[in-house]
Amino acid sequence: MAARKQLPRSKAVYILPNMLTTASLFLGFMGIVWSMAGDFEACALAILGSAVFDALDGRVARMTNSTSEFGVQFDSLADLVAFGVSPAVLVYTWQLSHYGRLGLMASFLLVACGALRLARFNVQAKVADKRFFTGLPIPAAACTLATLVLFVPFVPQGVVNSMLAPALLVLVYLVSFLMVSTVRFASFKELGFLRAHSFGTMVVAILLFVLIATKPRALGFLIFLSYIVSGLGYTLFVLSRRGAKLSKPQEGNEACSEESAR
Repeated sequence: MAARKQLPRSKAVYILPNMLTTASLFLGFMGIVWSMAGDFEACALAILGSAVFDALDGRVARMTNSTSEFGVQFDSLADLVAFGVSPAVLVYTWQLSHYGRLGLMASFLLVACGALRLARFNVQAKVADKRFFTGLPIPAAACTLATLVLFVPFVPQGVVNSMLAPALLVLVYLVSFLMVSTVRFASFKELGFLRAHSFGTMVVAILLFVLIATKPRALGFLIFLSYIVSGLGYTLFVLSRRGAKLSKPQEGNEACSEESAR
């Protein structure tokens, strides 16, 4: 029996990781359908489900050594639908349609910045620092908006009626610009969930799980909002101070070199 011809990796298409990507794409599409039908909570849950499948497809591809250029491109296209178009339709049909053209442009900006973020990530994937993302990842931006939908029932009705629409408009512009910014956000790739950790790390992980499981709808938005704040704080206070410390010795060395040249 003749041996099966081995396809080159550049032309190979692996079924399992791409089926997970397809599931993410399907949930993104269903989120759009549910938003247009007025079922905003179902759309929010679909976006969160897409994020789960999006996290799984890359991990499965790496674990099974089935990464391919096709998978990378397919994943980016699926992400644009699930985390760009779907949340944009969600926020517009939910609240931003009241602002007319301003709300429409805010929703489109979410899609455009998401596309730019994905394109930049694909270009810089091989040279970027694996510990951090440059710019807010598009799944995090989408999940922030999705979890806000689930968080609203815990807010007093008077605050919702007066503040929700303008706050959402500001939040959409904020996450859009953060996606194309140079703000550093932790990637958590160094945690390595499949490798050994200390006992204390396991205890912290269990406590976080219990905390989130207690009030997932209330805590989800607060967790993603904290992630955004942590990236801004790290970039503005930690990296800026490091840059200042690094620039001072360089200035001193330049002065010394000028003196020696004289």
